[in-house]
Amino acid sequence: MDAPIVVPDTPLSLSDLERFRGKPFDSMIKFVVDVEREAVALGGEMHADDELRLLENGSKQEFLWGGNLYPWANPPFIEYTSLINIRPASGNRSLMVENQELRERLGAILQRWIQLPW
Repeated sequence: MDAPIVVPDTPLSLSDLERFRGKPFDSMIKFVVDVEREAVALGGEMHADDELRLLENGSKQEFLWGGNLYPWANPPFIEYTSLINIRPASGNRSLMVENQELRERLGAILQRWIQLPW
């Protein structure tokens, strides 16, 4: 199964996201956000796939945080959960991004790149 990974250079609409449906998930798209560069990678089977794509494009690991986007839910929503978020040295000891301000920043960046009826 081909699981596309995209680092958009223009904002994506809901119809643009159809290429991810069923590849590999039917209702969810994995994402990683670079909070320093305000870039996002979408797709893949694992958050590490998106993380690698951003690292290859010049991001630094300490600025990358992952989650799951549910664009076809009503309303669309974001889960701030990923294995790449476990960072005890950065004060994050769980899969969930624990810092509320950081979650809000991730959401704002993602919402700039993904145009949905939030």
